[in-house]
Formats: sequence, C-alpha cells, structure tokens
Amino acid sequence: MTASLGDLPLRDDLRGMTPYGAPQAPLPVALNVNENTHPIPDDVASGIIDAISLIIRDVNRYPDREFTALREAFAKYLGHGLSSDQIWAANGSNEVLQHIMQAFGGPGRTVYGFGPTYSMYGLLARGTGATWAVGERGANYTLTAESAAAQVREAEPDIVLLCSPNNPTGTPLSLDVVEAVYDATDGIVVVDEAYWEFAPHDQPSALTLLEGRPRLAVSRTMSKAFAFAGARVGYLAADPAFIDALRLVRLPYHLSAITQAAALAALEHADEMLAMVDEIVVQRDRMFATLEALGYEPSPSWTNFILFGGVDDPEATWQALYDQGVLIRNVGIPGTLRVSAGTEEETTAFLDALASLGA
Repeated sequence: MTASLGDLPLRDDLRGMTPYGAPQAPLPVALNVNENTHPIPDDVASGIIDAISLIIRDVNRYPDREFTALREAFAKYLGHGLSSDQIWAANGSNEVLQHIMQAFGGPGRTVYGFGPTYSMYGLLARGTGATWAVGERGANYTLTAESAAAQVREAEPDIVLLCSPNNPTGTPLSLDVVEAVYDATDGIVVVDEAYWEFAPHDQPSALTLLEGRPRLAVSRTMSKAFAFAGARVGYLAADPAFIDALRLVRLPYHLSAITQAAALAALEHADEMLAMVDEIVVQRDRMFATLEALGYEPSPSWTNFILFGGVDDPEATWQALYDQGVLIRNVGIPGTLRVSAGTEEETTAFLDALASLGA
C-alpha cells in the first residue's frame, strides 16, 4: 500500500506546503518561465562542448572545491574592481540564496521581502526553517526608500531580499532603496539581480554599493542573459568575510567539474552571448507597445518578461492561449498574466494569439 505525505514524520512547518513549479507542456511557444528562448550560437556551443570533452577525462577526480578559475572569470565579467575572493557560485541562483539562508537565517530568524516578489524566496526561507515575512509595495509595484526602510525597521528581519528588477512584475529598484534598507537593519541585505542584463545599460548596478557594506550581497544568474537555464549556474558578489560564511554551509564539491567547465567556456564568449539580450529587449518593448494597443495594462519592465493587467479572466485567457499552442504564466496576481519575451517569431505568435481573443 502506497503511503501519503501525511503518513511520514515530516517537519511540522513543512506540512501543507506545495513545491515550486510552473506548468510544463510541450507547446510550440513556451513563454512562461522567463527563459532565454534564443539558442546558444553554434560557435559558443562548440566551445562549451570542447571544454567539457577535455574535463570529462578527469571526472574520476573531485572538482576544484573552490572553483578558482570560475570565480576569477565571474570577477572579470562583473568588473567594478571585484576580486575572486568576493565571488561565490552555486547550482543556480536559488542555491546561492539557499546558502545565504542556511548561513544567516534558519529557525528563530526571519527572512523579509516586498510582495509580490519571487515565489521561491518564501519556499527557501521556510525550507531552511526561517520565518518568511512580506512587506508592501506602493502603486505600480514600486518601492520608495522611506517606505522600505520604515517597514524593515519595524519588522527587524535577519535577511532582506530585494529583487532588482522585481520578479514577477519587472519593476525597477533604485539604489537609494538598497542604501536605505541597508542602513535600517543590522541583518543581511541581498539584491537579487537575476535579470540585470536586461536593464538599461546606463543604469548603475547594486555592485557599486558593495564597498564598505559587508552585510550586502548582489546575486546574479547565467540562466537568463546567458541562455544557460539548463546548466544551473548562479553567483554572487560580496565581502570576502560574507563568502567565508557561505563556505560553512555548502556541500562538498557542490559545483561539478562539468558545470565549471561549461560556465567558463560561456563566459569566454560573453559579448556574443549578451548580443542576444539586445534582441530580447527589442521584443520586450515591442510586446509592451502592442499590449497597450490591445487595451491591456503592461507594467514597465527591466527584465525579459512583462506582467500585464486588464485581464478580466486570467485563467480563461491562459487556457485560450494554451489551446492555441502558447504557454504563458498566471502568477496569481488578480487581473494579470505574465509573458516572457521570446524570439521575434515566438513574440509574434503570442501577440497574434492574444489579439484573436480580444481584450
């Protein structure tokens, strides 16, 4: 007889929770999980394959536990005078965030964010035994320095997560908010810049705030701009002491030799990989304009996706698009749906399908 979850001695704080998951379906146009839908260029793919083929001969040995070459490559890519001892990496930025919560959160501690925001934050907090608390955003999902700092002072959290730009809304976050929140707490402040490469090129990153702020960390991912979602590589920059704290909780040899080799090869082609970002931004902006023309209410976005309101029945609209072979995301915000910017052909397919439904 098969047991149910309720038959097992599960932790009490995990009972009733549901795992993270977006709908998966083999549809022709999948624009639901903010992937970079552009394929990796052939010459870049060849370079990655060559790098893996060299390392595969030594996989009988454990990989470099400190992933030294990869940390050096990330420091070079990020710039801002960063050194390799300020860099951490893991299997996706979710694992990076999990390491932070294991090191600085846990039972009896609180992780804080401003909703709506990335749904994994709460799951990671609760999964590591911490309490997840949610503050409020203002109009159009924005945050002001005064409001954010006041809420953080009142909540007294141990970790604050600032998603910049925000997922699932795409909303930009100004650096004065980061500074105000940092000054309002004695805890850890994490700026999650998973979508930063899609922001305007003239905008300053939170990386510019790291100097003199040892409790601040800025996380990134290769999943989006580098079209590396299937490779699972995330990283962060912080004070060297912050990095030392993460070493206390990581699993031994947590980044495989194959992962390290693939990421290094991709970083060697950073300029070519990032050229895809400009193409995606063109489609995002095209999507924004067309959604407005169709009578919807798209939110300003610095990401590779758009949250759009004015949807009378999100579930029915989602299903109608699904029936036409287009998969987007219902993130649970009333009257809205979210769609990733894809290739020109994918974006056209979505806009045509939506237009056929009427606003």
